[in-house]
Amino acid sequence: MKEKDCVRVFAPATSANFICGYDILGLALEDPGDEITLRKVDSPGIKITKITGDLGLLPLDPEKNTVSASIKMVLDHLRIKNIGLEIELFKKMPIGSGLGSSAASTIAGLFAINQLLGAPLTKQELLPFALKGEELACGHGHADNVAPSLLGGITLIHSYSPLHVINLPVPKKLCCSIIFPHVEVPTRAARKILKTQTELKNAVSQWGNIAGLVTGLFTEDYNLISSSLKDYIIEPTRSFLIPEFEEMRNIAIKSGALGFGISGSGPSVVAFTQGIEKAKEITKMLKQHLGKKSIESNGYSSAINTQGAVEL
Repeated sequence: MKEKDCVRVFAPATSANFICGYDILGLALEDPGDEITLRKVDSPGIKITKITGDLGLLPLDPEKNTVSASIKMVLDHLRIKNIGLEIELFKKMPIGSGLGSSAASTIAGLFAINQLLGAPLTKQELLPFALKGEELACGHGHADNVAPSLLGGITLIHSYSPLHVINLPVPKKLCCSIIFPHVEVPTRAARKILKTQTELKNAVSQWGNIAGLVTGLFTEDYNLISSSLKDYIIEPTRSFLIPEFEEMRNIAIKSGALGFGISGSGPSVVAFTQGIEKAKEITKMLKQHLGKKSIESNGYSSAINTQGAVEL
């Protein structure tokens, strides 16, 4: 693949944990996501010339921005110096939503510079840089967001040392409804409240659900997927941070959702469905419910994105 002078890429939002798979499972969404335009210029150095959709929250300083920091890591690894780059970042997803906003920006930057340089690295080879970028953004280098955003589909983090990420099968009709209530649940704060110990019976139930979910994905057994989408460990601690959580769960399940839970560290919630029309129906109902409670929200209905980061 030849080097290019300009590329535009898309990196999808993600929903980490898949309800029962805390820190080891994640999936990519078709909507929303981030876009980046990266172009070569004559003047050496990395510049961020434009950021849109961030409400002024993200720094234009390339030393402090996840996108430029990720690009610099790849350039250093490839020993490329004195190159001139200009970045335009188009945030098309909410920040601090539990949808992997920082991961999407990181992946967009990594994938863009790799494409610009003629794709010297595979997506798998970009993953370690993605972990470092996520660590810069959130303080933790977890792969459950960056892996699906980069690789697409549903990913399982088998190990970190060595890093081993597995793409799991995606059932054809599996879709999801995502609701982002406009309340703040910072990722670091959401991690701090988690218990460091759990009862053995809860751990056993959780392990069974993870195994059942993975089996359901391989066999495209929606009943097994549904019965496995329960979280006995993380959700009981975090759900109280999200307004109307139990009420939204009851609405989603009664309306035919396969399962309902927290997306990432929240405050977004996710309902998994069999088919996009059911996802749209549940998204509408949940938004209407929050509206009656005077809570603003964003709603998304999406199939599972099996491509991950792509050049537009």
